Amino acid sequence: MAVAVAGLSRRRLRARLSTPVLLAAGVSVAVTLAHLTGVATPAPGADVLGMGESVALMVLVGLVTRYAPSRQAMVSAPAAGLAAAVWLLRVFAPASPLEGLGVCAFWGTGALLAAAVGGYLRLLDVRQERAVADTRMALRLQLARDLHDYLAHDISEMVAHAQAGGVAGDPRQALERVEAAGQRALSMLDRTLDMLHHDRPLAPGSDLGGIREAAERFAAAGPARVDLRIDPAVTAPPETAALAYRIVIEGLTNIRRHAPRAGHVHLGLGASSGVLEITMTNDGVVRAPSARRGGTGLAALTSLVQARGGELVARAVPEGWSLTARLPLAQSPAWPPASSSPTTRKASAAPSA
Repeated sequence: MAVAVAGLSRRRLRARLSTPVLLAAGVSVAVTLAHLTGVATPAPGADVLGMGESVALMVLVGLVTRYAPSRQAMVSAPAAGLAAAVWLLRVFAPASPLEGLGVCAFWGTGALLAAAVGGYLRLLDVRQERAVADTRMALRLQLARDLHDYLAHDISEMVAHAQAGGVAGDPRQALERVEAAGQRALSMLDRTLDMLHHDRPLAPGSDLGGIREAAERFAAAGPARVDLRIDPAVTAPPETAALAYRIVIEGLTNIRRHAPRAGHVHLGLGASSGVLEITMTNDGVVRAPSARRGGTGLAALTSLVQARGGELVARAVPEGWSLTARLPLAQSPAWPPASSSPTTRKASAAPSA
């Protein structure tokens, strides 16, 4: 609260900065005109005082250029710079108007330098604010993707169990499965809140072993039979395994949403030539999967996979839908052996000697 109040006070002070600068510039120019017209005469030490006044006006030019709102700075900064440039006419009588213009232009160089410094610092502030805003936006989008990828599967599973329990089967067993899915969703929310409170990265949601559990829960929640084939020799780093798990649950969630009448789901995981390959096919597609509003779903997951140096392709097949993902287990010259994605080839190409 105190930080917000302090920030608001600073913004108000900056918005009001141009007013005293304009007032000071107006008084300085008026005094200079009074000396030029003979209304006032130079007092002893007027040159030293005028020089100090000019330096102060130059400082105000830099401050108003950096902090004041743009429209106000465009008025007050030139006014203060003009006042700082013409003060010399109080104690110096030029032989000609051209000489006077040259002397004022030379002295006004300091005001121009002050404006340049203030403008440069203002540009740095703008760049920093944009960088902070872009970082916050990226974090919000990442959080939205994480919540979507992990929670959508559990929530859709809860809906499927509730619907199945209301039509056939054991209602108590359906409620128990709904409760288990709800507990997983709450656990994900707790992990997310813990990450936000302690400013640390979100830990991987699951591993390759969690894929088997997700497939079993999917089969128990609907009519589709899951044919799961996982190479027992496959191992993957935690980040790659977590991404593979997200791909699988996104695919299963899309099957539940877009192919509720699917009877068979074929899911396979294998590794060769340093590449983890995930294949998933299903039948009974009613409508093609599409990304939800806000950049979530397959589109965002495809971008994330490409950022990790892999590729993800979802396409229609006869009487169904297919999803294929290829993730590099490590940067290797053998990856990718048959990739057709320019983005993937550029992201995962071996460094040149």
